[in-house]
Amino acid sequence: MAHNHDGEQPLALIDRRPVSAETTDWLSRVDGIAPVVEKWREEGERQRFSPVPVFEALQEAGFHRMLVSRDFGGAQVSLETGSQVLQALARLDPAVAWQMGVQAAIGRLSDYLPGAEARELFLDQGALVVGSVNPTGTAEAVAGGYRLTGRWGFASGSAHAAWLVCAARVTGGGTPRTAGQGSEIRMLFVPKSAVRMLDNWHTLGLRGTGSEDYEVDGVFVAEQYTVAQQDMFAPPPAGPSRGYGISYYDFGLFGSSSTVLGAARGALREFQMLAAAKKPMAGTSTLAASHTAQERFARAEARVRAARLLLADAAWHAERFGDVGGDALSATVRLTAATVAELCCETISSLFTVAGTSSLYSSSMLERYFRDAHSAAKHITLSPTNVEMAGQYLLGGGLSMRR
Repeated sequence: MAHNHDGEQPLALIDRRPVSAETTDWLSRVDGIAPVVEKWREEGERQRFSPVPVFEALQEAGFHRMLVSRDFGGAQVSLETGSQVLQALARLDPAVAWQMGVQAAIGRLSDYLPGAEARELFLDQGALVVGSVNPTGTAEAVAGGYRLTGRWGFASGSAHAAWLVCAARVTGGGTPRTAGQGSEIRMLFVPKSAVRMLDNWHTLGLRGTGSEDYEVDGVFVAEQYTVAQQDMFAPPPAGPSRGYGISYYDFGLFGSSSTVLGAARGALREFQMLAAAKKPMAGTSTLAASHTAQERFARAEARVRAARLLLADAAWHAERFGDVGGDALSATVRLTAATVAELCCETISSLFTVAGTSSLYSSSMLERYFRDAHSAAKHITLSPTNVEMAGQYLLGGGLSMRR
């Protein structure tokens, strides 16, 4: 059945297509927690992390394990369902959707960890597992594991986390070790009790994500609590416990792009309601009757529709060709994520401008969508660099992360 998340607005044609029973179920769960998210939204902005009632509602509904293997305590929903749910959450509060998207991405590492450790982190405890895969620390190889030291940024959702992942360059006797064509890099999981959080999350947007920096100083991490970065460029090994036959780096882009797309969809509906009610200063008719507003809104609708179709197409290909798609799939996914972000930020900026002074106030969701979407678009998964690298690949060069 079609599922309407536009309030009293009529369903657009793209929303009239039937969705799966799974997607319907999970979108209904979003409806169920919507009053809690909306009630605590401003408090999350003020304190710079999601209030406990919001996390408890997300946890009880299963959103934090939505995209984790069933064998590791998750729901293992389809990418289509996961993306639709993150979009719906982002329309309520992009900061909430962002944290669930980050958890989904880090949750993918469960398929690369040994089974016992994956179950310990994701099945045996219900808190978040978040952190950074940017290698800004060092891991000195020692007997049975590594001695980890460093500082990492952007630990979204850390206020409700029990474990954090830390990406680090491996050293032996103080000398950097190599793997393949570059440095050996590993993802090391440490309990939050071994981490020092730094209260430095003061930002333009996504304020409620609690994306603080964190430090680790000489903590021992056993080998089985680590994942080699080089393995993450390929799908995890096939097996009964595997949740998704998709590489970490192909999978991780869907959470961030879905959040920005959800914000843009929210901005469309917010502007639609504003335009129907607002009469600009010295005007005699509503904003909706303005030729300028009509043209801007139609272009915004087209951009968001294009972004939705692009992202759904990429998810379809990732689920069906994750094991065999290789660089061709990776280039498609990366190009899609960056393009979706570009289209959505253009949309929100345009609506923010034509709304006039109404969008200036923090009470306006247009203001929130503007700040949060543009902040989210700074993430590497949505960077314009992905377009450049996809272009290099399409013109016959190799596919690189960055130059």
